[in-house]
Amino acid sequence: MKTLTTLLTILMMVVSGPSFAQDKTEKPKEPMKPALLVIDIQKAFMPMMSADREMALEYINALIMLFRKQGYPVIRVYHTSEEYGVTPGTEGFEYPETVKILPTDPKVLKTYGDGFNKTDLDKVIKATGSNTLFLCGLSATGCVLATWIGAQNHDYKAFMVKGAIISPSTEYTKNVEQMFDAVSYEVVQLLLIHE
Repeated sequence: MKTLTTLLTILMMVVSGPSFAQDKTEKPKEPMKPALLVIDIQKAFMPMMSADREMALEYINALIMLFRKQGYPVIRVYHTSEEYGVTPGTEGFEYPETVKILPTDPKVLKTYGDGFNKTDLDKVIKATGSNTLFLCGLSATGCVLATWIGAQNHDYKAFMVKGAIISPSTEYTKNVEQMFDAVSYEVVQLLLIHE
């Protein structure tokens, strides 16, 4: 546990350290244009997640409905892996039927943890006009975290949503939420309604 905390702290310092030093110039304030990234909540991976996965799916659905109601994009991200047999067209590749995504929601396929790595995610986000990303899905200690870092590297404001990210360990998920200042559903709701 101590090792994970230390590694995550070092990772955060490496990721955020240079950006704080480089961002000393004032930039004009740009209005928030949010998008929701729903990451890898595929049937093949769900059984590997902690017991709080059902509650996380409730939060994810609430976020999807909130973004849709406010007219903001919902972008779904899928992991593909020959090694794990998670490829398009297989049952394990799909999201559970209970998830409120639509076929018209932009879809991005990835093969790396970071949803930006060798994908068209940046292009898809830019096409929606978004500049602020809210991340939910799995895994908090894997693809969600890697995509959050990728978002920072692409100059997006990015936030994980507390309760809407999951990993194989509830404790690890809580550590990630705390270390990376995950925002609550209520905060997201307040931001979107007053935007």
